[in-house]
Amino acid sequence: MTPETAPSALPCGLQGRRPPLARELAFGLSLFALYAVAAAFPVGDRHAVAADHGRQIHDLERTLHIAAERPLNDWLASHRTIAVLANYEYATVYLVSTLWLLAWLYHRRPDRYRAARTSFALINVIGAICFALWPVVPPRLVPDLGYVDTVMAHGTWGSWGSPVVDHADRLAAMPSLHVAWALWVSVELARLPVRRWLQAASLLHVFVTIYVIMATANHYVLDAAGAVVVVWVASLLTDRDSGRPRAPIVPPEDAFFLAVESERAPQHVGGLIFLDASDGTPSREDLIATLRSRQDELPRLRQRLSPPSRLRRRRWVAQPVVDWDWHVHEATLPEPGDAALNALVGALQSEPLPRDRPMWRMIAVRGYAPDRTAVIFLMHHVVADGMGVITHVLRLLTPPDALPAAGAGPSATRRALGTVAGIAQLATESRQRTRLPATGTGERVFGTFRLPMPAVRDLARGHGVRVTDVVLCALAGGLRRVGPLAADPEGGRTLRVAVPLMTGGPEVPPEGNHTSAVMVDLPCGPMPEVERLRTLAAATRRLRSGTRALASAFVMQRAARALPPVLHGAFARAVYGDRTFQAIATNLPGSNTPALLAGAPMALAHPIVPTGPGAPLAVGALGWTGMLNLGISAEATLVDDIDALCRAMRDVIEELGTADVPEPPGAAGLDQARRGPGPSVRG
Repeated sequence: MTPETAPSALPCGLQGRRPPLARELAFGLSLFALYAVAAAFPVGDRHAVAADHGRQIHDLERTLHIAAERPLNDWLASHRTIAVLANYEYATVYLVSTLWLLAWLYHRRPDRYRAARTSFALINVIGAICFALWPVVPPRLVPDLGYVDTVMAHGTWGSWGSPVVDHADRLAAMPSLHVAWALWVSVELARLPVRRWLQAASLLHVFVTIYVIMATANHYVLDAAGAVVVVWVASLLTDRDSGRPRAPIVPPEDAFFLAVESERAPQHVGGLIFLDASDGTPSREDLIATLRSRQDELPRLRQRLSPPSRLRRRRWVAQPVVDWDWHVHEATLPEPGDAALNALVGALQSEPLPRDRPMWRMIAVRGYAPDRTAVIFLMHHVVADGMGVITHVLRLLTPPDALPAAGAGPSATRRALGTVAGIAQLATESRQRTRLPATGTGERVFGTFRLPMPAVRDLARGHGVRVTDVVLCALAGGLRRVGPLAADPEGGRTLRVAVPLMTGGPEVPPEGNHTSAVMVDLPCGPMPEVERLRTLAAATRRLRSGTRALASAFVMQRAARALPPVLHGAFARAVYGDRTFQAIATNLPGSNTPALLAGAPMALAHPIVPTGPGAPLAVGALGWTGMLNLGISAEATLVDDIDALCRAMRDVIEELGTADVPEPPGAAGLDQARRGPGPSVRG
């Protein structure tokens, strides 16, 4: 067994241990004894009170227009054979399936048995409390409601309500434990790596049980709803009822990127880092030593995902043995220079990270230049967003660096009002018709260029815009010149781009996704670049209002928590990609503090941003020690030459710098940057 597949998610001391069988049987008998106590609980004339409660539920259902029991009961009562089968199903299947699962867990999955047994016990305890304090007569035993008792009408021997089991508690309709037990079985199976047909059969049994309890007039619709609430509460309490620390849950805003990922659309972010060090240094062992020393600060370096489940969120569980040979390795370029290095980055972007181990990699690249070493650092988007990856890198540096404070953010009232306004804006936003030719081949290409940051800032200031506007204008103009829109004769064509914005607090934690995307339409038609920049600056005002970002964060971080994983995944795939946007562009803050990585001076870093399903282009800009470093990722079939797109984007910025506006003091630096990537520019 390899280190990455070794089981490690179980708590120490509980792996493979079963509680004594005699104690478990006694515990089960005590649950049945609880029903006798509940049935004897003094609530006046219990039958009369329970009948009144049944009528109240019936009246409430009619008010809500959800009273479905009567037509179901009328149909079933007129079909004797089906009614008899339904009676026996009501009496036996839920009990057999529950006992089978408890026995199977006890013998085959003792690691899960304890938690499952505890949640099952809680379901029954909560049910007994409800029966004792608020007894409810089933519809078939309230004569004035007009229901047919299918058990008595068709003489079903041995079923609930027949003379053989006439001692059963008849005042225990709310909640329906038949539905609760069936649903509990389905929930537990969904948490286990069992065959899909078994999970599907269990889920079908839940719906059959809901139908049967109403058609046989043993329960109301709201009794089934009450059962769902009871199972949910019991599962929630069981998750928290633990004397040991629990593995952290993967939040929905992070799991979002697991759902949208496919073999052809890997979702890992990262950085291409350059060190002022001779080729061969730092060594692989130096990099591993640096990573080991920061493991306590960066827990995701030694954690992996728990197995998937349709109903239960994944957790970050400890990886007992980190496979350093896989996570940190060396690669040698076939020839020196940027072309071979960028080809290597594109190849790594095309490969999904495996989910059976910590989801990150670090590659020391040899052969780039005699006096320079390249390091590629990749992390899956479920671990962190672009800011989180930068924070990881900053924590690995010597001395450790930190991002500047982002501010306290809006007050709770302003945040709530802004969220409401943003949701209204998102709901009324028009759909984008422009599409980039995404082929979904999975093959990626990567390109880079860089510019002096002071010159870009002065250029932006001279035009009255922001650096992000300059980057977006360069992207739009570059696509117009050499990209897939170059031959487009239509004027006024726009391209919708997702621009991530920070929505978290003043500190940027290394783990998790703390950004939300705001959509901006880039003007990609034929026009002077100054006019394009002016038009784009007006469109990016929505980035500064904050309302759309707040609404997006609310949907991703709050509303999504109400969805089980299977529905959350469907939601993520429905909204991500060309249905919402066609490209991604992000401008990230970096660091201006000189620092070392594994003892080598860090010179600069280019961001690596993943493309999305149906969004085959991603651009990242990162300010680092006085340079604005750009990384462009694209599907290989999108542009004929990724380097040509980089040159076109740089030409757009140069044209903006020479436009008829007051020339900022640092604009001359753009001429030097235009010479292209190479040792002279990198230094």
